[in-house]
Amino acid sequence: MFTDPLTSISLIVFAYLLGSVSAAIITCKLMGLPDPRTQGSNNPGATNVMRIGGKKAAAITLLGDMLKGLVPVLVARWFTGNELTLALVAVAAFLGHLYPLFFGFKGGKGVATSLGAILGISWPVALAMIVTWLIVAYGFKISSMAALVASALSPFYFWFFSGSTIYMIMGSFIAVLLIWRHRSNIQRLLEGTET
Repeated sequence: MFTDPLTSISLIVFAYLLGSVSAAIITCKLMGLPDPRTQGSNNPGATNVMRIGGKKAAAITLLGDMLKGLVPVLVARWFTGNELTLALVAVAAFLGHLYPLFFGFKGGKGVATSLGAILGISWPVALAMIVTWLIVAYGFKISSMAALVASALSPFYFWFFSGSTIYMIMGSFIAVLLIWRHRSNIQRLLEGTET
């Protein structure tokens, strides 16, 4: 389905702006917790929020981060079925989380937001990623490793479930950025010191 350029650009900008809203920082502020950028791993994400505020705060953060990836894609679906537009909207929400306009372009690592965006595009791919995460996390007890493996396999899952080249490229782009954002975790994995 054709989407006019103005609509596509508006959807992409909306996705980036929504992605720029930090669920971790807002949740911690509302719950009277320290700023996650100054505590623990200094990462505004659900894992770090759990370290400083417990499971409830982490669950709220996780849900918020997923929704800001999911909602823009669902809104875009309302206007268009164009694969390129949907892929760009998903990437924009993801980039908003990584480089948020409202927080000095210093955001989180993007696992939950990317999963939410992918869920909006293809629930079978998102489900396959969740199952992969659970298997790796159960086997190795390392969340970052599970996230990296699940993300790295997402292009294959897109190929298997949709056959869409555009979505495979999108999945690959997100996976590469996730790996880059997790480079400190990867270093610790190689050193055997990752928790």
